[in-house]
Amino acid sequence: MRKSTLFFYALALTLIIGLTSELKAQNGPVLYFCERYGASGEVGIGDRFYTGPVTVMVKCDYALGLRDCSIQLDRYNGYSFDYYKKVNFSVTPDMNYIYFSDPELRVDSPGIYRCFLLDSRGNNVASSLIEFIR
Repeated sequence: MRKSTLFFYALALTLIIGLTSELKAQNGPVLYFCERYGASGEVGIGDRFYTGPVTVMVKCDYALGLRDCSIQLDRYNGYSFDYYKKVNFSVTPDMNYIYFSDPELRVDSPGIYRCFLLDSRGNNVASSLIEFIR
C-alpha cells in the first residue's frame, strides 16, 4: 500500500507542475525568411525562394541585447556545409524583432543554405535552413 501511495503523490505532483508551468517548443529567438519587409510588414514568408535577395527576420520574446551582429550563410555541398558569405549589421540592444535586408544579403547559386544570426563574438543566436531555386 505504501508504494501505491507514493506513486499517487508523485503522479499528482507531476500533474500539478505540468499544468502550472508554461511549456514552449521554441523558447529563444526564431530566425525565418521573407521576400521583403514593407509598410504592411512581412511579405512572402517561406523557406524556399528564387535566387536573389532575401530578407532575414528574427523574432524573440525578449530583447536580444545585440549591437554588432552578422548574418552568415553556409551552402550545403552534398556532404557538409561550406562558408558562403557573411554580412555585418548594427542594431540596438533593446530590439526583439529585427529584419535584416541589404543588397549584399543575396544568394545567386541555387541550393540549400543554413543561415545564422551571430553576435559580435561569432556565437550563434538563431539559425534556420533555406532553399534557393532558379
